[in-house]
Amino acid sequence: MDNKISIRFYKNREVRAVWDGEGNKWWFSVLDVIGVMNEQDDYAKNRNYWKYLKTKLKKEGNELVSITNQLKLQASDGKYYLSDVLTEKTNDREMFMKGIDYSYYYEQEDE
Repeated sequence: MDNKISIRFYKNREVRAVWDGEGNKWWFSVLDVIGVMNEQDDYAKNRNYWKYLKTKLKKEGNELVSITNQLKLQASDGKYYLSDVLTEKTNDREMFMKGIDYSYYYEQEDE
Protein backbone atom coordinates (compact mmCIF):
# COMPACT_ATOMS: atom_id res chain seq x y z
CA MET A 1 0.00 0.00 0.00
CA ASP A 2 1.34 3.44 -1.00
CA ASN A 3 0.87 5.41 2.26
CA LYS A 4 1.65 9.06 2.93
CA ILE A 5 1.46 10.34 6.49
CA SER A 6 0.01 13.76 7.21
CA ILE A 7 -0.97 15.83 10.22
CA ARG A 8 -4.08 17.91 9.70
CA PHE A 9 -5.38 20.56 12.03
CA TYR A 10 -8.98 21.21 12.96
CA LYS A 11 -9.74 23.92 15.51
CA ASN A 12 -6.01 23.96 16.38
CA ARG A 13 -6.02 20.23 17.21
CA GLU A 14 -3.91 17.62 15.43
CA VAL A 15 -5.64 14.94 13.39
CA ARG A 16 -3.25 12.31 12.04
CA ALA A 17 -4.04 11.07 8.55
CA VAL A 18 -2.72 8.38 6.22
CA TRP A 19 -3.15 8.45 2.43
CA ASP A 20 -4.09 5.08 0.91
CA GLY A 21 -2.84 5.24 -2.68
CA GLU A 22 -4.52 1.97 -3.65
CA GLY A 23 -7.91 3.01 -2.31
CA ASN A 24 -7.33 6.63 -3.34
CA LYS A 25 -8.56 8.02 0.00
CA TRP A 26 -7.44 9.51 3.30
CA TRP A 27 -7.83 7.64 6.60
CA PHE A 28 -8.07 9.71 9.81
CA SER A 29 -7.19 8.69 13.37
CA VAL A 30 -10.38 7.87 15.29
CA LEU A 31 -8.87 9.00 18.58
CA ASP A 32 -7.80 12.33 17.09
CA VAL A 33 -11.27 12.91 15.62
CA ILE A 34 -12.83 12.08 19.00
CA GLY A 35 -10.45 14.54 20.65
CA VAL A 36 -11.58 17.25 18.24
CA MET A 37 -15.29 16.47 18.67
CA ASN A 38 -15.06 16.39 22.47
CA GLU A 39 -12.44 19.17 22.72
CA GLN A 40 -10.37 16.72 24.76
CA ASP A 41 -6.56 16.55 24.70
CA ASP A 42 -6.24 13.63 27.15
CA TYR A 43 -5.29 10.55 25.08
CA ALA A 44 -6.50 8.11 27.77
CA LYS A 45 -9.92 9.75 27.96
CA ASN A 46 -10.26 9.70 24.16
CA ARG A 47 -9.22 6.02 24.07
CA ASN A 48 -11.72 5.11 26.81
CA TYR A 49 -14.48 7.06 25.07
CA TRP A 50 -13.80 5.23 21.76
CA LYS A 51 -13.77 1.86 23.53
CA TYR A 52 -17.14 2.67 25.15
CA LEU A 53 -18.65 4.04 21.93
CA LYS A 54 -17.38 1.16 19.79
CA THR A 55 -18.93 -1.39 22.17
CA LYS A 56 -22.30 0.41 22.09
CA LEU A 57 -22.27 0.75 18.30
CA LYS A 58 -21.26 -2.90 17.76
CA LYS A 59 -24.25 -4.01 19.84
CA GLU A 60 -26.51 -2.00 17.52
CA GLY A 61 -24.82 -3.25 14.38
CA ASN A 62 -23.97 0.35 13.48
CA GLU A 63 -21.92 0.84 10.32
CA LEU A 64 -19.39 3.18 11.98
CA VAL A 65 -17.48 0.25 13.46
CA SER A 66 -17.52 -1.65 10.17
CA ILE A 67 -15.88 1.25 8.27
CA THR A 68 -12.96 1.52 10.67
CA ASN A 69 -9.65 0.04 9.69
CA GLN A 70 -6.28 -0.27 11.42
CA LEU A 71 -3.16 1.42 10.09
CA LYS A 72 0.12 2.32 11.74
CA LEU A 73 0.24 5.90 13.00
CA GLN A 74 3.05 7.64 14.83
CA ALA A 75 2.40 8.15 18.53
CA SER A 76 3.77 10.89 20.79
CA ASP A 77 6.68 8.57 21.73
CA GLY A 78 7.78 8.58 18.06
CA LYS A 79 6.92 4.90 17.52
CA TYR A 80 4.30 3.57 15.11
CA TYR A 81 1.33 1.60 16.43
CA LEU A 82 -1.74 0.10 14.81
CA SER A 83 -4.55 2.60 15.32
CA ASP A 84 -8.22 2.65 14.38
CA VAL A 85 -8.82 4.96 11.43
CA LEU A 86 -11.90 6.24 9.58
CA THR A 87 -12.31 7.30 5.98
CA GLU A 88 -14.52 9.91 4.34
CA LYS A 89 -17.69 7.88 5.00
CA THR A 90 -17.75 9.52 8.42
CA ASN A 91 -19.82 12.45 7.14
CA ASP A 92 -23.08 10.67 7.99
CA ARG A 93 -25.05 13.03 10.26
CA GLU A 94 -27.01 10.22 11.91
CA MET A 95 -23.77 8.47 12.85
CA PHE A 96 -22.39 11.63 14.45
CA MET A 97 -25.62 12.28 16.33
CA LYS A 98 -25.46 8.79 17.85
CA GLY A 99 -21.88 9.52 18.87
CA ILE A 100 -22.98 12.73 20.57
CA ASP A 101 -25.82 10.90 22.34
CA TYR A 102 -23.41 8.22 23.56
CA SER A 103 -20.96 10.90 24.64
CA TYR A 104 -23.64 12.29 26.95
CA TYR A 105 -24.34 8.86 28.47
CA TYR A 106 -20.61 8.16 28.79
CA GLU A 107 -20.09 11.38 30.72
CA GLN A 108 -23.01 10.56 33.00
CA GLU A 109 -21.56 7.14 33.84
CA ASP A 110 -18.18 8.67 34.75
CA GLU A 111 -19.68 10.85 37.49
